[in-house]
Order: sequence, then C-alpha cells, then structure tokens
Amino acid sequence: MAYKASGAGYADVARHFRTLIQDGELTPGDALPSVQEIRQQFDVSAKTVSRALSVLKTEGLVTGRGSLGTVVTAQPNVAATGAARLKRLERTGKEYAAGESSTDHVAMVRSCADPDIAEQLGIELHDEIVIRRRVFRQNGQPTVVALSCIHIRARSAVPEVTQQGQLKPFWQKTYTERTGLTVTRGPERRSARLASSDELAALEVEAPATAAVPVLVLRTTFHDENGPIEVWEDVHAPGLWQTSDAGV
Repeated sequence: MAYKASGAGYADVARHFRTLIQDGELTPGDALPSVQEIRQQFDVSAKTVSRALSVLKTEGLVTGRGSLGTVVTAQPNVAATGAARLKRLERTGKEYAAGESSTDHVAMVRSCADPDIAEQLGIELHDEIVIRRRVFRQNGQPTVVALSCIHIRARSAVPEVTQQGQLKPFWQKTYTERTGLTVTRGPERRSARLASSDELAALEVEAPATAAVPVLVLRTTFHDENGPIEVWEDVHAPGLWQTSDAGV
C-alpha cells in the first residue's frame, strides 16, 4: 500500500482505497490505516482524510468499528461491472475479487437475433456468432448473468472460444498473442429492461410468471484493427450496487 501524493485531494485518497478494496488487496474485515497514517501517506489534512472516509462509507465499502477504526465491509449487495473486472485483471492479474466466483460456463454457436448486438458487431442480423455465458457470484449468491457475443472470425484464431467451461487465459489475450492484433475496449453503455425468465432463473430471483422485473444491463464493445470483435452484456440482479472503473 505504499503511496505518496503530495497535495492529494479527498477524491484521490478515496480512489486509492477504493481500488485496493476492488482489487482484493483489502478484504472484508481488514482495517484501513489510521487517520494519522493516511495523513502522512498522502500529505493531507485530517479534514481531507475524514471526507475521503465519508465517501467510502457512503459507497458501502467501509464502516466504523470502534477501537478497530475503519474496516472494509462484506459488500454482499455490490457487483463489479465488466469493465471493472477487466481493469482489475489488467492491474493485478486477479480474475476475481474477494468472495467473487463464476459458475455455469456455457459456449455455443448461434445466429444473432438481437439487432443491437448485430449492429455493434458489424454483422447482418441472424449471422452466426459465438456466445459464451456465465454467472458471476458474490459469496455464493448470483449477481450478474454475463454474456460474451464474439464475432465468428475470432474462432479461426482461437477455436477454444467454443470450448465448454471456463477459458484460461482470457481468450482476448490468446487472440492477441496469436494474431498480433491488440483488442481495445469501448465505453460501457447502460440501459434498463425487463428480465427474461431464463435470466431470473440464473439470478435465482423468485417472481410470479406474470411479474415484470426490471434489471440493469451493461454492454461493452471491443475492437481490433479489423473492426468489432466482441460485445459483452452484463445483466445485474435487482437491488445491487454496481462498481465500475470510473476514476480508478
């Protein structure tokens, strides 16, 4: 946790500890340094430290714990966005944060029936794509149904994308190593819609068959020099807070 930033503001201090928490360097129950230690570490005033800790408490990342000072919370209702997971992987090499896991990894080749995804991939509607699906969990509870819609051209370089089960390493890394083409990430697009029955089942949400359950949906498009290569779609369980890589 060595860091020294003369003249840092409260947002810089909050960002530093937020990143440590999201990357799993600080886990639930761990204590943050004392106010005096943070003051010395960042060369800031006690007021600046207080504001930074207040921000982290508002975000549900830390809480006051008497003589223990400020400690990291369990965050059962927080789920990372796809962009945040990728940034964490790039920073630390860690695929999962503390308490996070993924299950139900499925791969298939299907025609693309979603006009928006077809447009983002630069293909015709009903062209074939590779679809990879998994469910992210926090402490065993499902938080995100994650869908990867991969351009069929990627299969020639990485045939493993159609392999069932979890892929290691991340397929884009293998693609870059084999083709020399760098894959870049576009911004996350956020929208809301009603969840399908399959999504509710994967998220273990019990609702009447006629119920309308809104969910947050995040989409991210990836490109190489030849055009779009993948679209991520994350469907978040109702009632969750999302953490992104914004400002990290």
